[in-house]
Amino acid sequence: MSKKPKTGLEGLLRPEDSILVLIDHQPYQFTNLNSHEPTMVINNVVGLAKGAKVFHVPTILTTVIEDRGGFIIKGLQDVFPDQKPINRTFINTWEDPKVTDIVKESGRKQLIIAGLWTEICVAMPAIQAVGEDYDVFVVTDASGSTSLEAHDMAVRRMVQAGIVPINWIAVISEWQRDWARTETAAELSSVLFDHGGASGVALAWELQLLATPPPVASKGH
Repeated sequence: MSKKPKTGLEGLLRPEDSILVLIDHQPYQFTNLNSHEPTMVINNVVGLAKGAKVFHVPTILTTVIEDRGGFIIKGLQDVFPDQKPINRTFINTWEDPKVTDIVKESGRKQLIIAGLWTEICVAMPAIQAVGEDYDVFVVTDASGSTSLEAHDMAVRRMVQAGIVPINWIAVISEWQRDWARTETAAELSSVLFDHGGASGVALAWELQLLATPPPVASKGH
């Protein structure tokens, strides 16, 4: 039976209730990533990780058989330089207690997942976790698959199970919620400048305009 996603304010992400799991952003998986432009997935997942750090959202890095599949990408490791990714043999991350114990001990129920590939290493833990009463969000633009069809079918399957698809900028925007939260607004803006593409450019332009005094009318007008 599908789990009905929450609505209202309860349906929005809150940093104090969120935990982020980033799965298998490794060289082997990127070599057969065909649903997205790989540079975009790299940009988006690094931006997501930096956003999680701004809001102090616990973030788990995990890889699968890294001695053959390669280490986690440098951009992610650089965000959390002191964290050793959890290296698994399980295809399904949610079957590895080294990961699930951390999530359970956190007490947080908003589980945010991104990974490679969507149809396998994202769908499996997401479907299992939603059955264990977690509110599961999958960041689709920080994930990717062997083909566009594989990615789309995985997202459709997860939606049927009650999982919420979301993109990375929506995640960090829901965490921020109010630009008056100045303790995170400046750091979040910096993340958007670096990883937000046209949205980051537009934000920089807006700040430029706000900092520019209005033109002074000439005399006689």
